[in-house]
Amino acid sequence: MKNKFELKGNFYNGRYHSLQGDKKIVKMNPSAFNEILWEMPVDHSHGIKIMESAVSGYQLWRKVPLEKRIEALLRYKAALIKREDEMTEALALETGKPLWEARQEAKGLAAKVDVTISDSLPRVADKTIDQIMPGTKGSTLHRPIGPSLVIGPFNFPCHLANGQIVNALIAGNSIIFKPSEKTAFSPQLMMDALVEAEFPVGVVNLLQGDGAAVAQILSDKRIKGVFFTGSREVGKKILQATHLDLGKMVALELGGKNTTIVDKDVPLEYVVSELLSACFLTAGQRCTSTSLVVVHQKIYGDLLDLLRTWTKKIIIGAPHQNPTPFMGPLIDENAVQLYQNYIDLAKEQGAKEWLPMQNLCKEKLGYFSSPSILTYEGTWQNKSFIGKEIFAPNTLVIPFHKEEEAIAIANSTEYGLAAAVFSQDSHFIQHCLMDIDAGVINVNKSTVGASGRLPFGGLKESGNYRPAAVSMIDSCVHAISSLQMNLKSGVNWDAITGLTK
Repeated sequence: MKNKFELKGNFYNGRYHSLQGDKKIVKMNPSAFNEILWEMPVDHSHGIKIMESAVSGYQLWRKVPLEKRIEALLRYKAALIKREDEMTEALALETGKPLWEARQEAKGLAAKVDVTISDSLPRVADKTIDQIMPGTKGSTLHRPIGPSLVIGPFNFPCHLANGQIVNALIAGNSIIFKPSEKTAFSPQLMMDALVEAEFPVGVVNLLQGDGAAVAQILSDKRIKGVFFTGSREVGKKILQATHLDLGKMVALELGGKNTTIVDKDVPLEYVVSELLSACFLTAGQRCTSTSLVVVHQKIYGDLLDLLRTWTKKIIIGAPHQNPTPFMGPLIDENAVQLYQNYIDLAKEQGAKEWLPMQNLCKEKLGYFSSPSILTYEGTWQNKSFIGKEIFAPNTLVIPFHKEEEAIAIANSTEYGLAAAVFSQDSHFIQHCLMDIDAGVINVNKSTVGASGRLPFGGLKESGNYRPAAVSMIDSCVHAISSLQMNLKSGVNWDAITGLTK
């Protein structure tokens, strides 16, 4: 049976180059065990050529005026819009997302170009200060850092990488895009749009394959930017491989153990509606998914009852299923097993199942599992399951009595990406904004979803202080300070201290 999608291979030197090899990565449809989406030979032989392509492309692109770079990105935007339906279908089938959610990602790609031009570019505009010293003008200039490697995730295989790619390109860098080997086709459509936009040869490059395919390029000193979105474990391996190369800018967007704090004075139905999205959208496979809910003791039981009631109403299904599903499957069999392992660990350490997980793989012939809710009412310190990232549709609910306790629980994990607080108490809200260790703290709004016009990144094990979204462009340039004077025809030698008369 013919595969659903065809992979063209790696893109460099202005064209696609097919992959060769006996070993293959086989991508199954996560919603249907019996459908192969694509097969990709494992081929590590193109690394040097891809690197050389990016270096030569950078030397051309860095000298192209900004207005011409913007024109190229607007052509890219038009090419993305033209592919929106095709991109939606590919994203839905590769990731298992419902069609409506896949379309949201596909539509957001073109919009990112506009936001980058309107909101990100002004952050790195060249600036001049007249008379910074007597007779001297001062300038801050921003220049591209060089060939940049963009390593994308599987959960948003186009959206997250697209933001990094657009910012890198508009700043004057060439890029090598390495998608996740779990979602290789939808990024290829994005590359087709970049090709249609007619960037100079070598400016845009695509590297397909497993993690080993990227090792050679990652260690090359000519790579100046490394932009990674993915797990903490892989992020640390990237740091280990690059930390002695001071010429590399490494920006990491890693995982999260995201906490929502619910105060006693809130409308419960509204909060639960927000929690449904926060905990279970994308089958919990968002770095900002809420997997820890800390609830005031006075409303703890009522919230649990309501959350369970509405979680049971969630429709789980394949992208095109009717009625429309709220969430789809997990990405693969390993993700389902890790989900089960987490539930087992939590129960061993004293958690109770308020809504048990159901493995639906055999029933639905895909990597489907139901949402689950755990509760824990004991001493939370030193319980490893409380701070463990899951990347699955599970949330843990813990009661609290005082503000300080809620914030302490939120800060007890090794991560610091996103948090939320629901309250009408302005003092409590300010306390959370001041003291929670997270890069994103939403007020009366869930942890999922973010504005591209604000910084997006985490603290602690969630990143390395290189936020994405509107701030992404900061990591794509380096600043040059310049003091500038007019030439003088004469010198007052007597004004120079320390010279022989």
